[in-house]
Amino acid sequence: MNRNIAVIGCGYWGKNLVRNFGELDALHTICDTDIKRLEQLKPLATALTPSQFLAGVNMETDFEKVLLNNHIKGVVLSTPAESHYLMTKKALLAGKDVFVEKPLALNTAEGRELVKLAEEKDRILMVGHLLEYHPGIIKLKELIDTGELGKINYIYSNRLNLGKFRTEENILWSFAPHDISVILLLLGETPQAISAHGGNYLHQDIADVTITTMSFASGVRSHIFVSWLHPYKEQKLIVVGDRKMALFDDVSEKDKLLLYSHKIDWIGRVPIPRKEHAEVVEFEIAEPLRIECQHFLDCLASRQKPKTDGENGLRVLKVLERCQKSLEQDGKQLTIHDSRFTVHGSRFFAHETACIDEPSEIGEGTKIWHFSHIMKDAKIGENCNIGQNVVISGGVTMGNNVKIQNNVSIYEGVTLEDDVFCGPSMVFTNILTPRSEVPRNTKEHFLPTLAKKGATVGANATIICGNTIGRYALIGAGAVVTKNVPDYAIVTGNPAKVKGWACECGVRLNFINSVAACSSCNKQYRKKGLNLLKIS
Repeated sequence: MNRNIAVIGCGYWGKNLVRNFGELDALHTICDTDIKRLEQLKPLATALTPSQFLAGVNMETDFEKVLLNNHIKGVVLSTPAESHYLMTKKALLAGKDVFVEKPLALNTAEGRELVKLAEEKDRILMVGHLLEYHPGIIKLKELIDTGELGKINYIYSNRLNLGKFRTEENILWSFAPHDISVILLLLGETPQAISAHGGNYLHQDIADVTITTMSFASGVRSHIFVSWLHPYKEQKLIVVGDRKMALFDDVSEKDKLLLYSHKIDWIGRVPIPRKEHAEVVEFEIAEPLRIECQHFLDCLASRQKPKTDGENGLRVLKVLERCQKSLEQDGKQLTIHDSRFTVHGSRFFAHETACIDEPSEIGEGTKIWHFSHIMKDAKIGENCNIGQNVVISGGVTMGNNVKIQNNVSIYEGVTLEDDVFCGPSMVFTNILTPRSEVPRNTKEHFLPTLAKKGATVGANATIICGNTIGRYALIGAGAVVTKNVPDYAIVTGNPAKVKGWACECGVRLNFINSVAACSSCNKQYRKKGLNLLKIS
């Protein structure tokens, strides 16, 4: 085994990772900003068995130095949740494979960026959803998949303890990712609707207790109760089927997985329960964290995708983010669409003929109409309107309230800021010298095009790539834009030339001594050289 793993963050949970990678003879470096903590962990990191001693484990306090070390191939992050995105990104950019503890990031946009970056860099990205490696959970999924429990009706999970209190994340983000990941694993589907209620008792801005309910297209319902204000530790998952019920108790020292064959007899049209003794389900006992760490090492060696890869982490993150939104809205039920775990906004709409590749980011309130195609990694803001037969390629970024009329293709390299309007059949190019027989479909060949806030592009206009359309500029119908367009300019013709100036409200401006006041909204502007400035 090559010793090529660095564990970053050696506190409450990190010390367990240090122990496991040390015992797997894979540990190269332990890194923490607290040198005393490193000194305390050194014996743990170097003790493989009572009869063995592994010398040469490095101690480091500077994460950047770890990234510069070419002997380190895999970075394991056990740092506060708010640091996960930036540290994972830095590690991937440095060419390291990454195992990051949950959650992957604190929002889906950052999580999706990390997944895309890992793919581009051909790096392993694994998220620490520990319970998916637990032999008991794996056995429970086997029982569900083989029909032992019958039709699943209900799942509930309790994860309760006294502490550990956190100030950087609430109980939902600290405890619930475990339960969400397991429920998604067991059911193989995403919830259709979510609501989350919570209570803040130790800190006015941080929830200490939350109850989350989820409903699924299959008819299954679930709830997750998490708290760090509980008098005793409890970690129970109960799956209720129409044939049997299963109890997974991770705190129990033995008999962690039990099956109950309770029956219900109807006597006099009244349901009467008939309780049966619990059946112990045997499975191989092994430390889940050891299995998880070994899996990361196996993935580094084989270059296979981890069981809990970035996409897996992103699915959990999407549900978590939706739970947080419900929590902030006092438990309002929010819907989630798409059976492939894609979380869209509660008011997101796509016509049934639209094609949406995943992952893609689409804001709430956006409407996508007939036969339009949103490609993987496109980013679309809130309250946009995407007309018929529109193609939006991966890598395109659109702001809020953008309107795209029918028969428009927006290719990679194009960025549309808020309130941009694209008329019917207008065209954005992204390559200056296209040839069918010469491949030019990589990013280095694309010239960026930017349409700034409020710009309008008329029907059948063509925007040659590499140019910027200024704020509230107005491109006339059929114009061919071959150079940058100033803010507020009206351009027409082929090639397009400045023929006047428009107010933010769209009305043409008339000037007296280089100053104009809009006849509609009274906004005032002043010409300065070849540019126009808004003065009130």
